[in-house]
Amino acid sequence: MKVLIIDDDESLADLLAQYLARFDMELLSANRPSLGYEILRQQQPQAIILDVMLPEQDGFEVCKQIRKDNDIPIIMLTARGDVMDRVVGLEIGADDYLAKPFEPRELVARLQTILRRRVKASDTQSAKDKGLLEFSGLSINTQRQQVIVLNKTLELTTTEYRLLVLLAQSAQTVFSRDDILNHLKGVEVELFSRSVDIAISRLRQKIKEESDTEFIKTVWGAGYCFVGESI
Repeated sequence: MKVLIIDDDESLADLLAQYLARFDMELLSANRPSLGYEILRQQQPQAIILDVMLPEQDGFEVCKQIRKDNDIPIIMLTARGDVMDRVVGLEIGADDYLAKPFEPRELVARLQTILRRRVKASDTQSAKDKGLLEFSGLSINTQRQQVIVLNKTLELTTTEYRLLVLLAQSAQTVFSRDDILNHLKGVEVELFSRSVDIAISRLRQKIKEESDTEFIKTVWGAGYCFVGESI
């Protein structure tokens, strides 16, 4: 993996290059922003380490320029630990902020965390684009209107299916009975408050026949929410 550092402290770049190599990361170094832009365009690194205090332009301006057409992960470095510096850096698009001096291992840990988060977000978006809602032990294919629990396809009524999709698309969000009625009105039959409880009960029972995992939680006095673990 290629990581670009834009920092006029060349001794720091040399030190980090040796350390990052232990984690299969190749460090590309630029001691001024103009060179950094060129390396970014030509080498296409997977992450950027960006110092705030730079010749030509400060790191905040560099971050803004990069963010105009690139969402590459950026960790900003500064010798100033000022809170406002951190706030400004994050507001203009930096993914993380690390004050100098720092431990190289902490920098690596932050890089790895950001990259994992990006990969997970990309995979989640890809699944959504394909009409898939995937959770540990349960998946919903909205294009086929199919629900699978532990490799077993569930036979659901239209109301049960629509109810499950409604809750799963907004996992961890509590829906009151009125919320559910408003979303599902006219799906199959005229719904009323008690029928929501019945539909939830039947849906839970069908899922329970295939799995012991609780996917729908009752929030007493408030409603229901989907608590499946997203994957």
